[in-house]
Amino acid sequence: MTVLVSARLQLVPFAIEHLEGLHAMNSDPEVMRFISGQPETLDETRAAIERVQRRWLQFGYSWWSFIERDSGQVVGAGAIQNLRWDAAAEPDAASPLELGWRLRRDRWHRGLATEAARVMAAYAFDALRADELLAVCHPDNAASAAVMKRLGMQYGGVQTWYGLGLATYRITAGQWQAASAGASGPTTRVVPERT
Repeated sequence: MTVLVSARLQLVPFAIEHLEGLHAMNSDPEVMRFISGQPETLDETRAAIERVQRRWLQFGYSWWSFIERDSGQVVGAGAIQNLRWDAAAEPDAASPLELGWRLRRDRWHRGLATEAARVMAAYAFDALRADELLAVCHPDNAASAAVMKRLGMQYGGVQTWYGLGLATYRITAGQWQAASAGASGPTTRVVPERT
């Protein structure tokens, strides 16, 4: 499992010690408005952590908790994972890679989602050798779509993922390299984590 580091965040694979912070975020109806449409229970958050830990072992990538470096608090979560047509289906490594994120409401509008997404995208293209990355969001989720555009992703229309019609954005490895060549974004470090 891999820890990623940016200017303000440490991205750490989901662990049971993140339960309280992840649940505080995922139980907020506003955070979940465009994701599942309903707050998550503590048992659902615990089950998600366990599921994510299995996926890290299976695929070598999955969800990270965003730990704010100054406060040490869980302030968000994000993933590199395989997209699925049906939400109930198991991930398949042959499916396109998706970049996803969410933030605690009191950390919105600070650029943290973009910062974390850049670190995860760089990892996907550099370490995982992804050919392309997709990101999806509810068509009304303007904030997430704005992050996708800031990453240089191109809108591909509304497509069916997770059984829903979702706005779909895409960027290829070549587009990412071209966009990143002159960028002076936050420093990124990949820290292999001992398991």
